[in-house]
Amino acid sequence: MTSAMLPERLMTVSAELVQEVVRVVADGVSSQAVKAALHVLCRLCPWGRNRVKAVEAGAVAVLVELLLDEGGRRAAELAVVAIDHLCGCAEGRSELVAHPAGLAVVSKKAMRVSPATTESAVRALHAVARHSATPAVLQEMLAVGVVAKLLLVLQVDGGERARVRAREMLKANARVWKDSPCLQARLKASYPS
Repeated sequence: MTSAMLPERLMTVSAELVQEVVRVVADGVSSQAVKAALHVLCRLCPWGRNRVKAVEAGAVAVLVELLLDEGGRRAAELAVVAIDHLCGCAEGRSELVAHPAGLAVVSKKAMRVSPATTESAVRALHAVARHSATPAVLQEMLAVGVVAKLLLVLQVDGGERARVRAREMLKANARVWKDSPCLQARLKASYPS
């Protein structure tokens, strides 16, 4: 139904509808139902107010938990795309950072699922690094392997836009990340200057 809706209608969906879509994903009754709900979420979340509605409905935590459960390739791809959309608002970035596995699971899916997933994961991480980069967040990104994954994106063909964003993040935060003992010697050598 949402694929046929005009953007004007998509922008004005009720909070109850968004809550029910998130509930379907959380319940995980069947993989088909989860994928259908993820499609709806991905269709609704490019619109600003819907992002906030989804975050308020607990979508970020539900999506992170779905990614932790390894629910299948397509479901993982859709979940990362939805997280990418939700990181377009401050509330979404805040919820991703607040989840103990949020940053780690999003970076883990980059380079593992599909080029589209890599693009979405790097874009979500870029939004966090650009708009929510507290010292604690930058240290967490280093500790959970986000920085190592970004260096891998630079080395392997993960898509040009993903590489540009990864390079931008690495350069912007080089003061914190470049000489860290958390990075292995081979990764330090590939750090962009």
